Amino acid sequence: MKLPALVALIATMTVTTGTARQRPPDVIPSVDHYVRVTSTVPSMAGQVANIYVRERMKTGAIAPAADRVVLFVHGAGTPAEVAFDPSARGYSWMAYLAAEGFDVFAMDTTGYGRSTRPAAMNDPCNLSPEQQKLFVPALMAAPCAPTYPSQVTNIGSDWNDIDGVVNYIRALRQVDQVSLVAWSLGGPRAGGYAAQHPEKVRSLVLLAPAYNRNAEATAPVLPRAGVAFNTQSKAEFVANWDRQVGCRDQVEPAVRETVWADMIVSDPVGATWGSGVRRAPSTTTWGWNTAMAAATKIPALIIAGVHDKQVTPDRVRPLYDDLGSSQKVLIDLGCSGHNAMWESNRLLMFKASLDWLTRGAVGDTKAGIVRMGYPASSAP
Repeated sequence: MKLPALVALIATMTVTTGTARQRPPDVIPSVDHYVRVTSTVPSMAGQVANIYVRERMKTGAIAPAADRVVLFVHGAGTPAEVAFDPSARGYSWMAYLAAEGFDVFAMDTTGYGRSTRPAAMNDPCNLSPEQQKLFVPALMAAPCAPTYPSQVTNIGSDWNDIDGVVNYIRALRQVDQVSLVAWSLGGPRAGGYAAQHPEKVRSLVLLAPAYNRNAEATAPVLPRAGVAFNTQSKAEFVANWDRQVGCRDQVEPAVRETVWADMIVSDPVGATWGSGVRRAPSTTTWGWNTAMAAATKIPALIIAGVHDKQVTPDRVRPLYDDLGSSQKVLIDLGCSGHNAMWESNRLLMFKASLDWLTRGAVGDTKAGIVRMGYPASSAP
């Protein structure tokens, strides 16, 4: 579809708030957009979902260059504005790229953050029996039966949301392609989308991508039976992060507090459950396997934190091996866990992503493995 026609189409599909929010201490304003997408989430198929999109671009910037438009895609639990644009000074990956002249967007797929949440996520009875007990004292003896006994979203509905947002950005900024930056489950979300729509994606940056060589090639019967959604408390958030700290000064305690505070703000309903939780849908996945990776020719930067216990480095290396692109780099990032963008070596990663998005290389390396962020005493 030609861009003029696409602009007309997207104009009928989207709503933009037009409200710019100046967020100190970052001097780059934030603008909220809501993209209207016809949902393919099983419980609301055919209905309109409002997908929240945050934009960061320098004040006074005109239209960005065609190669400087980026969309961030989040992982399994944390919404994009918390993952990539926390309010802690110097920790926003989005602001870092925006300061370098990029027009930077981040989106929450259905069920996350400020995007539409399926109704099943408002009922604690749709949690696992163990999690139910945390919020409903009357259920300590016996759990209640779920009103929606299936996983709420799936990778296909995520790809549908991403496509709606990508088309919106392409029309808004009059570009043919955007680059995608993703984290964790954002790997199959962004990587799988790129494999299916290479004409819309210029480059990939994937932090701790949750790759599965043996993923089912096609969708199962949907919705898949299971627990509809899950929650995470502050204690669980801290414990999960602590187990991935392998270096002194890897994490600044104050930043952890700020990130959690941002997380609670992103989920006003979850904030009222118990002492406050963030909610996230259970997602059925398929498709992003060896065959799909091999067919992906888009330049890709992949990053693995050495202390990551959620998507371990030995799960990330196979993706590097399997990708069909001749232009691919794997960064072995020292003193970093799954939450590398909130840790001490984040600026090394931010700079590497900038180099990749602007030059298609990390240093002088356009293909190969780059080791960075290790203490000097552990250098090979």
